Amino acid sequence: MLGHMRRNWELTMTQPTITTPPHLWIIGILSLLWHAAGAFDYSATQWRLDGYLSQYTPAQMEYFEAFPSWAVGTWALAVWSSLLGSLALLMRKAWAVHLFVLQLVGLALTTVYNFVLTDAAAVMGGGALVFSSLIWLIAISMLFYAYKMMKRGVLS
Repeated sequence: MLGHMRRNWELTMTQPTITTPPHLWIIGILSLLWHAAGAFDYSATQWRLDGYLSQYTPAQMEYFEAFPSWAVGTWALAVWSSLLGSLALLMRKAWAVHLFVLQLVGLALTTVYNFVLTDAAAVMGGGALVFSSLIWLIAISMLFYAYKMMKRGVLS
């Protein structure tokens, strides 16, 4: 028993302690806020909240209502996996990386629907392409950041 306790104590004492860098908290909180806004947008659109949807034109509303189930599903995958990925990052869990990969899968399929199978840019305006590019930039950045933190041992 004492030999087992001594060995565990020695292992604990020889393993380097990895501290959480302050930038993880900053990036994690900003990511959580960004992805919470995306979750609100998804939810308000799916729940058809009048106050939120009043900002859209009738043509834009028709566009949203015409989304096939699979596109709604891929949008949900992107939104909820990114929100959970942000929470996992703040909890310092390595599975944040997997959640951010799922986000990219959902985002890729949603982007195919929006800009290949339909013409979201024409319906939503020129800002749709710019905003989608920003979403992609943040999504890829979050995956790389989480991966880097995992490799450094910050996420376990």
